Amino acid sequence: MTTGTNGRIPGSALSVLRRIATERPRQVVGERCEMCAEPIRDEHQHVVSMQGRQLMCVCRGCYLLFSDQSATLRYRAVPDRYLTFPDFGLSPGRWDALQIPVGLAFFFRNSALDRTVAFYPGPAGATESELPLDVWEEVCAENPELSLLLPDVEALLIRIPDRGEGDPECYLVPIDACYQLVGTLRKLWRGFDGGQDARREIDGFFEQVTNRARVARLP
Repeated sequence: MTTGTNGRIPGSALSVLRRIATERPRQVVGERCEMCAEPIRDEHQHVVSMQGRQLMCVCRGCYLLFSDQSATLRYRAVPDRYLTFPDFGLSPGRWDALQIPVGLAFFFRNSALDRTVAFYPGPAGATESELPLDVWEEVCAENPELSLLLPDVEALLIRIPDRGEGDPECYLVPIDACYQLVGTLRKLWRGFDGGQDARREIDGFFEQVTNRARVARLP
């Protein structure tokens, strides 16, 4: 940049510098869409990367591009659907046969593996269970409404009451809600069963799910 004979910046150049400083865009604080980099709110929607098998935070526009669940796409939008199964039941010993050590787990259909997988919460986060597929198929046969589950983007969330007091609960929820719950429980989990804080968080989560869910009905 040129300067005057006295070493000062000419007035015209100084005004340009002032304008640049004034008009410089402010840095956006917060999350951005992982596809187009647009700013997004704290509460936003997600898509599942079918190759990487991970959730991606996206804006509304990018979300709508992948909302057709019947299309073969690299990404799939996570729907905002909550269903309850009031007639859900498990035969005696069925939960133990599923080899899940705690009374809470979520199940989803992994289209890449072409099978159902199960995860349960713990101090390390979401832990995958070696799900006996024959036992799970028996559970589905006893509860045909579970076939409403969309692969990859929705999960069946099942809770078994403590000490067998009451009936098991089953809900169909967006898969991102399950990972959010497990992430929260990871910070709270104490001991084998999670402790009081974890149980309180689980109770609150299921209360919210119950309020949002509608009864599942086959077509």
